[in-house]
Amino acid sequence: MTVTVIACGALASELRAVLAGVGDVDVRFLPANLHNRPDGIVPAVDAIVAGLPPDRLPPNGKVFLAYADCGTGGALDAYLAQHPGIGRLPGAHCYEFFAGSDRFAELHDAEPGTFYLTDFLAKHFEALVWEGLGLDRHPELLPVYFGNYRRLVLLSQSDDHRVADAAKAAAAKLGLSFEHVPTGLGRFASAVSIGVA
Repeated sequence: MTVTVIACGALASELRAVLAGVGDVDVRFLPANLHNRPDGIVPAVDAIVAGLPPDRLPPNGKVFLAYADCGTGGALDAYLAQHPGIGRLPGAHCYEFFAGSDRFAELHDAEPGTFYLTDFLAKHFEALVWEGLGLDRHPELLPVYFGNYRRLVLLSQSDDHRVADAAKAAAAKLGLSFEHVPTGLGRFASAVSIGVA
């Protein structure tokens, strides 16, 4: 059975690592900047699903979304309810499926005013966050966007010191304290393995 994975571009490195050596898997990446426009996720997913040949759709084929809810406010789950047999990653967002629901809840409860970064978001902070929110053009908006945040937490999938350095720099730029929580790929790998099996 052919498996089609429709994935957030922000998960490209992690997904390639997890799927290395796995059989017939066709991965289609959507733009990572949908993080800033989650209302575009369902239409982008639907465009790919609608273009798949019937033998790649359930029940003959398998389709799995390498997305959590990711800010769609339940729209992704409503879409999946209309497309039986298509699954997705667990949780509300990548922070939860990387850290695990219990650990993420602990982090959130300890400080609700937390801004989270993954490896990808730390590496691309300038483009996706700083420029994506227009702070490069309108730095006066910084307190509007981040005035209620107190800390930045890096949930890291790798041990690359450059990622941690980029996240520390992002925290300093935002005026937030910094915390590093290594997550690795274990929970993500398990969820993907279940999804594509």
